[in-house]
Amino acid sequence: MDSEVKLLLDRADNELLAAKVLRSISEEDALKNNLAVPEKTTFYSSVISHSYYSIFYSARAALLSVGIKISAPFIHNKAYDKFKNAFVDSGKLDKYIMEAYEKMLMRAEDLLQIMKDK
Repeated sequence: MDSEVKLLLDRADNELLAAKVLRSISEEDALKNNLAVPEKTTFYSSVISHSYYSIFYSARAALLSVGIKISAPFIHNKAYDKFKNAFVDSGKLDKYIMEAYEKMLMRAEDLLQIMKDK
């Protein structure tokens, strides 16, 4: 199980790094020029998506570390519900953590809907 937790945490770190890099590209003209990215192009939707996945994989790792394994279908909803119950409702973590998770979940869902509508 420890190797699965490490894998999930590595994935979370990778997603966070991707979000940071894409944010930098969106905001720094020199990076845009070096990468031949059009001036008005931003990657903020990808920043939100990668940030959400960083939180998602971290939550799954936390759950797995206490013996709670989740699987498809509805893995995102299950992760949210189980994390909330195991860590926030139980008082092990501050509710602020859940508020951040909820905010990113809503933003990720909004982005998915926008992509479906295109």
